Order: sequence, then C-alpha cells, then structure tokens
Amino acid sequence: MPEKLLSRQFVLASLATMAHGMAFALFIHFPGFLEELGASEVVIGLIVGFAAVASIAVRPWVGQAMDRRGRRPLILAGNLLNIFGLLLYLLVSQIDGWVYAIRIIHGLSEAVLFTVLFTFAADWVPEQKRTQGLALFGVAGILPIALAGLLGDFILSRWDFDTFFLTAAGFAIVSLLFSLFLQDAPHTAEQPTDRSFIASIAGVDLLPLWWITFVFSFVLTAYFTFLKTFVNETGIGSVGLFFAFYAGTAIALRLTLGWVPDRIGPKRALNPAMLFLAAGLVVLAYATNDIAVAVAAVLCGTGHAYTFPILFALTVTRARIAERGAAMAVWTGLFDVGTLIGGPVLGLTIRWFSYEAMFLTTAAFVVLGLSLFALWDRETLEAELAVPAA
Repeated sequence: MPEKLLSRQFVLASLATMAHGMAFALFIHFPGFLEELGASEVVIGLIVGFAAVASIAVRPWVGQAMDRRGRRPLILAGNLLNIFGLLLYLLVSQIDGWVYAIRIIHGLSEAVLFTVLFTFAADWVPEQKRTQGLALFGVAGILPIALAGLLGDFILSRWDFDTFFLTAAGFAIVSLLFSLFLQDAPHTAEQPTDRSFIASIAGVDLLPLWWITFVFSFVLTAYFTFLKTFVNETGIGSVGLFFAFYAGTAIALRLTLGWVPDRIGPKRALNPAMLFLAAGLVVLAYATNDIAVAVAAVLCGTGHAYTFPILFALTVTRARIAERGAAMAVWTGLFDVGTLIGGPVLGLTIRWFSYEAMFLTTAAFVVLGLSLFALWDRETLEAELAVPAA
C-alpha cells in the first residue's frame, strides 16, 4: 500500500476527477433543457434516470475488467466515450428516442469513469488514513458541484444550451489529458480474484452497505434532479445558490474535519451525517426565501461531506483487494439505481402532491433507511468501528 497521502498519482487522479466532475455536474441544469423542450416532471425524471439503465447494465463488466486488466485503460476509454456523448447533445431538438439513446451513451461513460477513477484513488490512499484520504479525494468530486452550478447559471443567462454542452465537452477533454499520465498502483495486481462477480459482492458484510448506499443515492435525486424545476416553479433561490452553499460546506468540513470518522469510527459518524441530510430536506420543503434554501444547502452539504466518504471507505475496507473493482462497481452503480428509481418516483410525488411532499417523503426515507441499516448491520464487529476508515 502507498504510504504518502498526496502522491503524484493521487493528485493526478484528483485533477482528472475534478475536470470530469465539472462536465458531469453541469448537468444539474439539464432538467431545465428538457423543460424547455416541453417535458413534464415525470418525463424529466425518466430521461434523467434513463442513463442509469445503461450504467447499471455495464457495471459488472467494468468491475471485472478493472480487477483483471487494470484501471488506466478503462479510464482512457471512458473519457473518450464521455466526450463523444456530450457532443451528441448538440443534435437534440425535441423529446424523442434520440434523447434516450444519447442518455445511454452518457450513462455508459459515467459508469466507467465514476467507478474506475474512484477505485483508482482508493488504490493510492494509505490504509491508516483511508476515510480522510477518500474524503479529500471527494473534494475533487464535490467542488465541481459548486462551480458548475454557478457556471451553468452564468452560461445560460448569456448564451444557450449549445454553449452549455460545448463547455461540458471541454471539461471532458481536460479530464482525458490528465488521465494520460495515470499509472495503476502496483499492489492491485498482486492477488488475482478466483471468485465470480456475484460471489465477490454478496458477502453478508457488504449487503447492508448496498442498502444504505441506495438510500443515500435516492435522497440525492431529490435535489440533484428536481432542484432546477423547483426553483423555476417557485421562484425561490437558485441552482447556483444552493449548490454553492452545499459544496462549500462539504469542502470546508472535509478539509478541516475530514479526520473525524477515522478518529471516532466511520459507523459512529454515519448516523448524524445522514440525519443532517434529512434535516436539510425538511428545511427545503418549507423554504419560502433564499435564506432558507441556503440553510437547507448547508445542512445537506454537511450530511454529504461525511456520508459519501464513510460509505466509500467502508466498501473499500470490507471488500478483498483482488475484488475491489467488483465492489466499487456495485457501490457506484447504486447511485444510478437511486436515480433510476428516485427520478420517476419523486417526479410522480411532485405531480400528484407537491414539492413539499416530495422533500418530506425523502427525509422520512432517510430515517427509515438508517433504522433498517442499524438492525441489519448490528452484528458487525465492534473492532471495525475503530479501524481507520475503510
């Protein structure tokens, strides 16, 4: 295992992830593009979630390919596919089958990049600083949320979505350039796996993690998919405002207090982290002005600051090194499952009831999901709570 936290490969992977993250996070504004084309909340939820279908389908192959062939070839291929897919959005002029086809291509590229870049980073993080290291790496993924929200507001206030899609493709090209210098960690090839994909991901210590990660991903769908239409309909806040406070809070906490889960144990830190998410959703449900939206963003950002690296670290720790690719394929794939299920379900909740009902229902799901996780994972050895983030 590498001993240096800020190794050259870790920094390069962070820069590649940040550039890719900008291309990805700009799509916070994508529902606005679909709304301009006449799509309803339900259709928006379906289209946004459709990329997850392809992403989920390809995940087992991505996991096995990483474990058998290494990370770098997949990172390069994923970047090339991402650039191609982003440029195809320039050809969309109406809601038809073409939109869904492009979402499949986009979903495939995101499946590869999200899974492999995060696995690559985990390979280069020292075990004794795993949660802190992964939280720091996560800054490269969450900083674009703040910047892309504001950048998207700026672009769309002056130009059109063609400029928006070209900007996203530009960031994808930058990600490819950084990726050219990546090299796989030596220890990833030490122990070739001898088990099937299903066997490597179905361990009793991993299954509870799959559940709580799904809960987290479902929650994220509430504001990553529907904040744009919420702002458009209510006139409260803005996408840039929310995600600037959201990401700013998460980044500040990771840079200053990212060591907390390693110190007290990742599972002990998980419950309060996710409850912050629930609190933020409740505030968002009753928001009537920009200040309330900012407060909701701070609460949700606090929850995200710790929940993501904790679940990431626990997955890396519980999986075998030789099967890390498979485990990460499932873990990252669950974010697509959350979008695929959450998009239509939450879209229908908005249509049948209201945005308030949607945010409150999602908050209640956090509490329910945490309760089930606590029961399901209660037999985990107490020793794990003291293990340096995994």
